[in-house]
Amino acid sequence: FNERVIKRDGDRVVRFRDVGFAEIGPLNQRTIMRRDGAIMVGVVLRPQSGANEIAIAEEFYRRLEIIKRDLPQDIEVDIAFDTSRFILDSIREVLQTLVVALLLVCLTIYVFLREWRTTLIPIVTIPIALSGTFFVLYIAGFSINVLTLLGLVLAIGLVVDDAIVVVENIYKRVEQGEQPRKAAAEGVKEIFFAVIATTLALVAVFAPLLFLGGLTGVLFQEFGVTLAAAVVISSFVALSLAPMLCSRLLKTRARHPAFYRATEPMFQGMAENYRASLRAFLSRRWLAPVVFLLCAAVITVVYRSLPQELAPLEDRGIVRLNAVGPEGAGFDYMYDAMNDVDDSIRSASPEELSGIITMTSPGYGASATTNRGFSRIILKDPSERKLSQQEVVPMVAKALADVTSVQTYIRQPATISTGSGSLPVQFVVQNSDIERVREIIPTFLQSARARPEFSFVQVDLKFSQPELVVDIDRARADAIGVSAREIADVVQAALSGQRYGYFIKDGEQYEIIGQMLREARNDPSDLSRLLVRAADGTLIAVDNLVSLREQSSAPVLYRFNRFAAATFSANLADGYALRDGIDAMREVGDTVLDDSFATEHDGQSREFDDTGSSLAFVFGFALLLIYLVLSAQFESFRDPLAIMLTVPMAITGGLLALWYFGQTLNIFSQIGLIMLIGLVTKNGILIVEFANQRRAAGLSIADAVEEAAAARFRPILMTTLSTVLGTLPIALALGAGAQSRVPLGLAVIGGMLLGS
Repeated sequence: FNERVIKRDGDRVVRFRDVGFAEIGPLNQRTIMRRDGAIMVGVVLRPQSGANEIAIAEEFYRRLEIIKRDLPQDIEVDIAFDTSRFILDSIREVLQTLVVALLLVCLTIYVFLREWRTTLIPIVTIPIALSGTFFVLYIAGFSINVLTLLGLVLAIGLVVDDAIVVVENIYKRVEQGEQPRKAAAEGVKEIFFAVIATTLALVAVFAPLLFLGGLTGVLFQEFGVTLAAAVVISSFVALSLAPMLCSRLLKTRARHPAFYRATEPMFQGMAENYRASLRAFLSRRWLAPVVFLLCAAVITVVYRSLPQELAPLEDRGIVRLNAVGPEGAGFDYMYDAMNDVDDSIRSASPEELSGIITMTSPGYGASATTNRGFSRIILKDPSERKLSQQEVVPMVAKALADVTSVQTYIRQPATISTGSGSLPVQFVVQNSDIERVREIIPTFLQSARARPEFSFVQVDLKFSQPELVVDIDRARADAIGVSAREIADVVQAALSGQRYGYFIKDGEQYEIIGQMLREARNDPSDLSRLLVRAADGTLIAVDNLVSLREQSSAPVLYRFNRFAAATFSANLADGYALRDGIDAMREVGDTVLDDSFATEHDGQSREFDDTGSSLAFVFGFALLLIYLVLSAQFESFRDPLAIMLTVPMAITGGLLALWYFGQTLNIFSQIGLIMLIGLVTKNGILIVEFANQRRAAGLSIADAVEEAAAARFRPILMTTLSTVLGTLPIALALGAGAQSRVPLGLAVIGGMLLGS
């Protein structure tokens, strides 16, 4: 090293002398990243918590154009992937849904009221409620994201409900001949209590969402606050602005418009048929408990039959592939294997691909894990391809079956990221003794791989890393005056490829790397090439002072909750949901493990468990809270029961809609079911409150009930259809990221139709 310096030059290592330079050998590459076969350097931008991801992306593109001006001509810059584009597309899709929902709600109001003046009043409440909600989001420090905008979409159908009820009640009085000013004053007084009660009922449903734990809790807190704020503001507008507008805009007419006259017989016929069918049902009240028990049975059966998962997968146009080679495989082996993997991916569905980013031997987890590789498969924009991401994945998996040099598994990005990039099912086995964990790994793996729920199972803790142990003969070394440190230094200098320093030539800084040539360090016998100086100055071959033995060991040791642990990760087979995989792992654990082992879930599995228990608590808490609120409002413990016994009907409708359309029970559909508690109790509140007023006026119970239900028939139909049509764009899955929100829309629509 005193006579020469070493430089990396491209993929070669060269040696400088006083005149010119000479090749020494090929560069010892440790890892490499490529896009479509071309060597690349990846630069990744990760936003900090709370940062505006869209603003960061826009600024990045601006600065990138500046950087390109100074780059050499032979350097190309390209965007490998940009997750902010998916976020932007999702937000645009939700905004489009917002507009469609607004138009459908406006159309519904006009069809029932059939006058533009009357229709205008509830519509005015929508922008006021939404703008007020944005102010609440600003005060709370929330961002405009998919979930807050989703809350606004659902709010479209809710914020008009109170205004519809108020306007319809005033409009009915005007139709009967009252002056608009008097009708507005008396009409709002008659409906005031019901509006307050329905608002409190809805807020009572959304409030428990604030108690959701884990990552999903953080996400849906913003969703719940958005809906609650919109409902509260809309009720205030409905009780203040709406009556004032009614007194100014409504007119007592001697003759209604042509559209009104043409459709009035149809509406009268609907009301008369409803009254007749209601009277027939009330004469057979014994059917009510039968219907209730039937709904309970349907809920039990359908709930158990629905697949359960954390959230449905979205088509984000990105698929991740991991490859695992034999233990001890080096960079060269993995380089060739990843080439085979890339070729198989391209042959599977070339017309759907935009690019493939491949990294060989990334060294994640430990420097010894060179037998790893991963690929990021980037698909074209959904508008440019015929197949969805979920359809491309099986085709790629089938093509990869021919690659036998490495074991591969594919995973799609989770809709709700848990911060773990691993497989969906993660089962952690813990014990205080690492040897006990080592003993059960083969048995556990064999049992798990035999389960039909899994297409791929792996464990992170492996004891198959080949290792060459060099034992120093200290007695012999001491006899010739060589220390163990000197022997270790010689071996390290020859084999480790470490950096010794830097040097500068022509204004550029280079690393000084020392290592024997590859052909001189491929075999254990090559230790004879290494020499160490004895005390008398003679050079002694290192292999005379050491003995070699081969063994297998774990490249990385893991701990979970401070215990030695092994995490078994699995990919789900087609037709199975996350709940099935978790149950299968638990059954394997019950069979294989004894009482000395503890088990936990991690990643998506852990979040699924936490969310499931939290949602059960939220559901029960919402029911209790609504009952207590209504009991205080009605000053009765019996009236709220009549209202809340309609909840099972709504839950039945929501579950049947999910089952019929092949959806799963997930965080979105469960939020929809919780929302149904407040949505259907609104209808019950309107009827029970009006029945109490008729009862106080001297009518019998049967007459009061019949009169109240018939009188509230039109506003209940209007509010129900407004909510259903406002939610319909969500259920239709129009646009980027909409697949995950479909279960929520279906649950709300099915529950509202049957519950109402």
